[in-house]
Amino acid sequence: MSAIPSPQNRELGTETGNAESVVPEGRSPVFGVRNLWKVFGPKADRIPGDRELTGLSQSELRTRTGCTAAVRDVSFDVRKGEVFVVMGLSGSGKSTLVRCLTRLIEPTSGSLEIDGEDVLAMDKTRLRELRRHRASMVFQHFGLLPHRSVLDNVAYGLEIQGVAKEERRKRASEMVAKVGLEGLEQRRPGQLSGGQQQRVGLARALATDPEVLLFDEPFSALDPLIRRDMQEEVIRLHREEGRTMVFITHDLSEALRVGDRIALMRDGEIVQLGTPEEIVGSPADDYVRDFVRDVPREQVMTVRTAMRAGDCGGSEHPGALTPDTVVADAIEAVASSGRPACVVEAETCLGQVDQLTLLRVVAGLDRDDREEVAA
Repeated sequence: MSAIPSPQNRELGTETGNAESVVPEGRSPVFGVRNLWKVFGPKADRIPGDRELTGLSQSELRTRTGCTAAVRDVSFDVRKGEVFVVMGLSGSGKSTLVRCLTRLIEPTSGSLEIDGEDVLAMDKTRLRELRRHRASMVFQHFGLLPHRSVLDNVAYGLEIQGVAKEERRKRASEMVAKVGLEGLEQRRPGQLSGGQQQRVGLARALATDPEVLLFDEPFSALDPLIRRDMQEEVIRLHREEGRTMVFITHDLSEALRVGDRIALMRDGEIVQLGTPEEIVGSPADDYVRDFVRDVPREQVMTVRTAMRAGDCGGSEHPGALTPDTVVADAIEAVASSGRPACVVEAETCLGQVDQLTLLRVVAGLDRDDREEVAA
């Protein structure tokens, strides 16, 4: 697997199961989801309220009721400015879940809010505004209009909003340049590569200046090199704009690359919710542990996890590393200097790392084991 960028601004505290996430003071959630269910089948609305039925497995529920619970009692918050990844294997419920956020699929029960407003109570007019102005979706299968130019495809959402032609074309041109397609404005989708077509879809979503971007496995149809380029594009856009993003994927390496937090789903439930480092470093159960087994830990774990806490003494901090430095980079720095390195934040030494403590992290030993060995 390719190198994974070090986590930025990630908060500690792994959330497992369907526990509600805690939004830090001053950071209100964009989406607030509580006890959300989506059940397909006859008399689906009876399932969430029946404790006997909710305790059944997927296969038992289908056999007994003819229903499938695609989303089962899910709760989480999407924080403003974060990339929130929902991942899982095919059939885990991730795509159904993201479609419930804007009621492209109607939830069976639960509560769903955007900026504190009840999404389930929205009438058709308010719901249309949500989809056109506040939350834009980028799909796997581009959805471009083949008879329109790149520029007119990007401007399409603005046209639906009733924006004047001159203004929407100006805005569309800016977005075309932002995603790296300048000079291709007059081409048709059929004249573009798959990666270029997906960039058009991304520019179209950005053109309406939505509060949140929803990505439904947007890069799964692309070849690996183009897919990596598009992942980098999402990371770049997020870094430049700080826009809230909800990203659906079945690919663990992709989730680790782009996500601030990851909700890992299985059979409609969230089995663990946390930062990439938390999920790789502290799997909630055997299913998650097996999922992350082949992840190169040194590319995900940081020196914040690896360090021996405590001030290293003195005003000088040899080989100073930031807390978010990944272990792979720290190993290289320590090996080059031949001595331990300080972990420094705001000119304060938080602790030290050396080759032994770093290699113990790579080996997957927990903190108690590492401290015992270091002693």
